[in-house]
Amino acid sequence: MQPTARMVAFDTLLRTNTGAWADEVLRPLSNTLSPQDAALAHQLTFGCLRHQAQLDFLISHFVGKTIKLDPEVRIALRLGIFQLRYLDRIPPHAAVGETVELVKRARKRSATGLVNAILRKVTREPVPYPDRPIELSIPAWLLESWTQRHGAVAAEACAEAFLTQPGAHYHEGRRMDVGAQTIVPLLDIQPGMTLLDLCSAPGNKTAQALSAGADVVACDLHLHRLRQVECDKRVVVDATSELPFHTQFDRILVDAPCSGTGTLGRNPEIKWRLKPADIADLAVRQTKILSNALKLLKPGGRLVYATCSLEADENERVVEMAAAGRIAESTYRIPGRDPGDGFYAAVITDANS
Repeated sequence: MQPTARMVAFDTLLRTNTGAWADEVLRPLSNTLSPQDAALAHQLTFGCLRHQAQLDFLISHFVGKTIKLDPEVRIALRLGIFQLRYLDRIPPHAAVGETVELVKRARKRSATGLVNAILRKVTREPVPYPDRPIELSIPAWLLESWTQRHGAVAAEACAEAFLTQPGAHYHEGRRMDVGAQTIVPLLDIQPGMTLLDLCSAPGNKTAQALSAGADVVACDLHLHRLRQVECDKRVVVDATSELPFHTQFDRILVDAPCSGTGTLGRNPEIKWRLKPADIADLAVRQTKILSNALKLLKPGGRLVYATCSLEADENERVVEMAAAGRIAESTYRIPGRDPGDGFYAAVITDANS
């Protein structure tokens, strides 16, 4: 059977539910679809992920109680309700009928009656959500973390921004978020300066530094990721361990591996798999990476530590732990307030400069 947009979205969501990344699954599955159907599959997949808390509440609302559902049935219901309540061009009979077919295809025929009955109750009438986290489709602990650090207005505006499809931005012909483009300029690169790009993959910021005239050494933990980076000097390193360099650098970029909470618009599955303990584990790694990098900074040099996280534990607390007294400036970019993804960046100078 020729796959449909709904089949592709369903299969992608099912695999994302067990740990895969939606974009990585969706791209190859969409290859057989027409451009129009590929666009619909993308809209369905990421719409369901962004609005997941709302959709799960709506399932219970239209059932009249909370019920236990198999993953295949829950995902099918999310898809059906998303089409019926959030999309304007899908005929209700198509949304209901094809959702029931997805349940049959998933070998859950015993649930088809339930799914059909629930979807036929769905209307577009306003539904009062029980709390702000469900209304904004964000885990309560994450919204609380942002509220404590950035204030309630910014936190809620950020969560709301993550419910929409982020725009596409480019830098010198490469697709690159507008927020990400602001990091490399903080290095104040002069032509000929040496730069250690410590966590360089996929290489967008590396290309930006090269175009500014830097002599770049690009590093990453994984060889397959480092191969994506277009740079003559590439080294596989575990930056949490002592670094294998016997020279110092004029500039160092630590674009640290992080939770990615600033990218929830384009990576909404992060919302539902991230836990507070993950933030603590990442902060330990980030502190080691930054501490090791600082040892290689030339006198008078400049290091930029950056993440696409909005969490203080991954950002200012890491910088304070590893580089207290050396912070020249730091800034957050917050979606809903600033264009593009969320970022944190701190400029750190040599202790003797």
